[in-house]
Amino acid sequence: MPIISLFFGIIIRMYHNDHAPPHFHASRQGFEALIGIADGKVMAGALPKKALRIVQDWAERHRDELMANWQKGVDLLPMEMIPGADMDD
Repeated sequence: MPIISLFFGIIIRMYHNDHAPPHFHASRQGFEALIGIADGKVMAGALPKKALRIVQDWAERHRDELMANWQKGVDLLPMEMIPGADMDD
């Protein structure tokens, strides 16, 4: 599963040709959650509260890039890296 971003010890991944609705996988120190791209809500799993808040804020700022990567995954194309929350202004 391609890593599409990495920040503050949080790894963001997407599977190629994954099930709908559009989502990504966020993991940190043994925790993992599936996060919906459209609304930033946890679909499955869990993250520590602070990590989840960082991921949700990051996802909101990068929603278009996440959706573009989702479509690349559907089309079985290489995904692009997305700058991490530590790189956002």
